[in-house]
Amino acid sequence: MIKHLFFRLKKYSDKDKRLIAAIKNIVGYRPFRLELYRLVTQHSSIAKSHHNGFKQSNERLEYLGDAILGAVVADYLFKKYPFKDEGFLTEIRSRLVNRESLSQLARKVGIKALLDVDLVQNKYSYKSLYGDMMEAFIGAVYLDKGYKSCRKFIINRLLQPHYDLDEIIKNNTNYKSILIEWSQKTGKEISFNIVDIIQEKRKKEFKAVIEIDGKTIAHGSGLNKKKAEQNAAFKACQLYKLD
Repeated sequence: MIKHLFFRLKKYSDKDKRLIAAIKNIVGYRPFRLELYRLVTQHSSIAKSHHNGFKQSNERLEYLGDAILGAVVADYLFKKYPFKDEGFLTEIRSRLVNRESLSQLARKVGIKALLDVDLVQNKYSYKSLYGDMMEAFIGAVYLDKGYKSCRKFIINRLLQPHYDLDEIIKNNTNYKSILIEWSQKTGKEISFNIVDIIQEKRKKEFKAVIEIDGKTIAHGSGLNKKKAEQNAAFKACQLYKLD
């Protein structure tokens, strides 16, 4: 009660009012601790250093949000599919929380509204922008509202409205397995190799190549080895017209 009264009496700038409106549109209610959500857009490249050299950026929130999201999705899938094995649950969770999926989700729910246009154009050019912000936003919701409210937000406002689990399961294609099976049937010698790892702070981008009979036929990239190989395998399957 006291928190709500304080919230109504406090004066906010026009910028903060726009931020509050954007948060309410995404989560469904007004935030208590607005300073948490201001951090969501603070990439380390623009964060200011404190006297001890620590930069207050969105990376800590991103770390926390990643852990909370993974736990909520794992619990949700575990209860929804009581007779599915660990491999199935792990694969579907990966498809729900991978960087590409989170980036698409962030755009759908309106994460972009948290950013100033100039900031987007001048500072945020890296590919994982919206996925990183989605995780940081979840971290902010968790700290602001607690685990139960954050879990409710993830399930009711993110998972159920924006993911068709039946479709995701149906299209759960392992391109690497398809390619290996094809190579065995045709007598081709195939190899998957990670040729480069690009490190950017705590994020890594893996580069993979696929060779068939000693000839490089596809390249792929991803935020982990498996994703990079699957990306390259997808391109190889397209090249050889494998369904």
